[in-house]
Amino acid sequence: MVSASSADRYLPETVEHAVKILVVGDFGVGKTTMIGSVSEIEPLRTEETMTEASVGVDDLAGLDGKKTTTVAMDFGRITLGRRIALYLFGTPGQRRFWDLWSGLSRGAVGALVIVDTRRLEGSFEVLDQLELRGDLPFAIAVNHFPDSRRHSPQALREALDLPPDTPVVDCDARSRTSSVEALITLVEHAQKVNA
Repeated sequence: MVSASSADRYLPETVEHAVKILVVGDFGVGKTTMIGSVSEIEPLRTEETMTEASVGVDDLAGLDGKKTTTVAMDFGRITLGRRIALYLFGTPGQRRFWDLWSGLSRGAVGALVIVDTRRLEGSFEVLDQLELRGDLPFAIAVNHFPDSRRHSPQALREALDLPPDTPVVDCDARSRTSSVEALITLVEHAQKVNA
């Protein structure tokens, strides 16, 4: 989490463009972590402690130590350069919260899809949800965990059945630099698609 001083809460006067970005992905892939690592303001989190009610509903395989889950959204902001501010809206990963995506996706210029190669099958439903939202450009950010296997972008593109122009980048959601690079890749891709 990035601590923000009082002065950092306000956008610099040089900002000319505000851009809404969705950060989506399966349950437990690192969406909250990514937004927290890049946000220049205190991120808004709607995390709740997981209870017995999630047993048998939320697949915790490979997610040792996960105790909380996002139930509405995460929100953060980052200024790129001096002219562009990205407003980041992180969606919940579980199917039971997907109705929230409609409102969160309205006005977004693109979506950063975070995937975990240890649990890649969960990404298929996320990509299906994006297709339902229309022609929202997206990029894939592969969040690497200590025990995840590395795959080439081409192998992931084939496994996820992605269009050939969809960017696939490696990412460490805990790293501000790595996460910013993934967001820049998405913004550049969205600019080309929307040109």
